[in-house]
Amino acid sequence: MRVTKTIIAAFGTAVLLAGCSGSVWPSLEAEDPAGSAPAGQASTARSGASANASQTQPIRVATAAAIEQSGTFVGNKTTELNGELDRLSGNVQTLEQRFTELQGQSEQGSLAYQQATATIMARLQTGTTPGNPVLVSQWEEAQGQLERISETLPRLRTLANDAAQEAAFGNYLLSSVQATYGLSGAVEADHVRLRVLEDAVYQQVVQIDRLMGDMAQAEQRQTGYLNSERQNLTTLSLAIKNGELYGTSLASRAFIQADQQARIESQSVVPAPSERALVVVRFDRPGVNYQQALYNAVSQALERKPTANFDVVAVNPSAGTPAQQALNASAARRHAEDVLRTLTGMGVSGSRVKLIQAAEDVANNEVRLFVR
Repeated sequence: MRVTKTIIAAFGTAVLLAGCSGSVWPSLEAEDPAGSAPAGQASTARSGASANASQTQPIRVATAAAIEQSGTFVGNKTTELNGELDRLSGNVQTLEQRFTELQGQSEQGSLAYQQATATIMARLQTGTTPGNPVLVSQWEEAQGQLERISETLPRLRTLANDAAQEAAFGNYLLSSVQATYGLSGAVEADHVRLRVLEDAVYQQVVQIDRLMGDMAQAEQRQTGYLNSERQNLTTLSLAIKNGELYGTSLASRAFIQADQQARIESQSVVPAPSERALVVVRFDRPGVNYQQALYNAVSQALERKPTANFDVVAVNPSAGTPAQQALNASAARRHAEDVLRTLTGMGVSGSRVKLIQAAEDVANNEVRLFVR
């Protein structure tokens, strides 16, 4: 009897487990809730869904805001700095859009100008009457297109000034992030967020510096282009008056040859550490007013040597941590580009000026100008 009871109990337990297995243990062969489908179609559907998910959900780079906040004072400070980074990033994007628009306008104006002048030169080449009114009208149209191109220069300089302000704010923000490391009352997660934030801010600073360099080069090219084409327009006007094609301006050719010679000479000489500079501008405070002194010195140098070219040397302090040296080098290069733009605005061709970067034992960033 006792054996029989044991068998009955074991059988009852097995039945009970079998009845509960559907609700307690997950099935490894469950059917698709949406309905059954052939194996090939199911596999295709799963791979298509995976592909769509990868297309609609791009990989995101980790930011300080995406890391869980600790609630400490340093954590709250990091959140505040991250908000400033968002504002800086938005401003940099706006600067890039404005610069792209200016480049597009300049390109369209240059294309229209070249088409107008090409039409005039083709008509002069085949022969025409002196003072042809049709060519005079086309010449006026070409002159208008050239003036529209020149209108982008002041806007480009304004954009460069705005970029310089954002660069100054980016350097300040980077210094603030680095100073936050020294605050007490932080946990490990706070320093993780700070490292992510520091990398993001430094990336924005580098992006602004590159943008400012592109702006400086665009301004130099456009200034030289306008000077050359204004001289060509003057020669073209005389050709229309006489009804004969002369070609490009002789003054323009002399200008190009002088620029090429100045570029060769400027690249062959590097300033020695003991050499005396013509002008030294020390940027030990914001808003240094150096333009008048720079103009006087460069004017006197050109009176003594009309074919002179110049070296603009950006000098930053060699002391400090690697991060501080990189920050100082970026600021010194930005100041040197400001001096270069000032020289270009005064009429010095950009091809006659060479930018050099150096690190020396100085207290503050400075820019030195040498004559060649």
